[in-house]
Amino acid sequence: MENERLEEIVEEIKAIVLDSLNLSQLSDEELEEAIERIISNNARSRSDVRLTVDEQIYIAERIFSSIRGFGLLDTIISDDTITEVMINGPDNIFIEKSGRLMKLNDHFENEKKLEDIIQRIVGLAGREVNQANPIVDTRLPDGSRVNVVLPPIALNGATVTIRKFSKTPMTVEQLLKYGSITPEVAKFLETLVKAKYNIFICGGTGSGKTTFLNAISNFIPKDERIITIEDSAELQIVGIDNLVSMETRNANASGTGQITIRDLIKSSLRMRPERIIVGEVRGGEALDMLQAMNTGHDGSLSTGHANSTQDMLSRLETMVLQGADGLPLEAIRQQIASAVDIIIHLSRLRDHSRKTMEITEVVGYEAGQVKLNVLYKFEEDEKSTLEKVSGRLNRTENPIVNNFKLLLAGMPTDL
Repeated sequence: MENERLEEIVEEIKAIVLDSLNLSQLSDEELEEAIERIISNNARSRSDVRLTVDEQIYIAERIFSSIRGFGLLDTIISDDTITEVMINGPDNIFIEKSGRLMKLNDHFENEKKLEDIIQRIVGLAGREVNQANPIVDTRLPDGSRVNVVLPPIALNGATVTIRKFSKTPMTVEQLLKYGSITPEVAKFLETLVKAKYNIFICGGTGSGKTTFLNAISNFIPKDERIITIEDSAELQIVGIDNLVSMETRNANASGTGQITIRDLIKSSLRMRPERIIVGEVRGGEALDMLQAMNTGHDGSLSTGHANSTQDMLSRLETMVLQGADGLPLEAIRQQIASAVDIIIHLSRLRDHSRKTMEITEVVGYEAGQVKLNVLYKFEEDEKSTLEKVSGRLNRTENPIVNNFKLLLAGMPTDL
């Protein structure tokens, strides 16, 4: 049957469901059974159309989803090959599949239907979005990251961006399989994490920072106490029993009740953490993160937006100034140099592959500048073309300078 005709039948049967059932008194299971019964009766009573079993299942799922689920979004989200969803108003839906953007032919019934689904998503996570608070970061029940911007801020209608949540936690084995790192680099990173080096992961949007952080967090010894802090919880740290996960909260409609990353970092310091993992720093909380790293919370991990390891240092300086306006630049640089041990830079390349571009050691502060020591660098080889990137992460000739933590942990220092 043609899609257009099938959608018409969905709307016809949905109208019958809404007219004949008292939805507030039915559980999800009872509603599903009632919808299936109505579809079956409808199919038997009409001669103008014959529905296959698959079509009846599709109609039932669409109707249930539009009443209790997220409507059209449920179909998109259930497709594991889709990694990102971008909704620019009810009529423009874009998805990322296999690293490429494409527009879907589907659309929401109208603006109100889209806004109803948004309210359902936001409400499930205990958050609010309205004209007084038109921008919100939240998550779906499966952990997918969601950003919502409502009109009149969004001129083309309600805008929703969803970063899909992987059902299986990212592991170092998968990074090796994707060619993001080499076995030698994996062993190197395992040593650094176990020796409690403070590591910053940087890169552009969609470069895989959170994915990489998830993977290397598997190297953390299982008997440690870990505190994770995020805007919307998406880290998948497994195998650690003593794990506390916290996420921020927006202000309510009256402008009170906001809990920021800064608040959570300060609170975490009183929770006896052995490591603090901040999903992403992008503001004044960078100062609190650096202070935590400098006050005995070694082995902390975090991510940030930057185009290179050098750029990450500049971004950190700017973020610290947001949290402590007037602090001398020299003091900020000294703080960064003593707090951060390793910066890992990731990038999304021209063929849409995600690679680890550089692993750099922060070796200290000298002559007004933070000194860097490049340990690994991605280099393209002769097989690279304009369409396909080929190369590997190669070890430089520079030895690791700050080996004190390796000595302390009883690890080999000839890395």
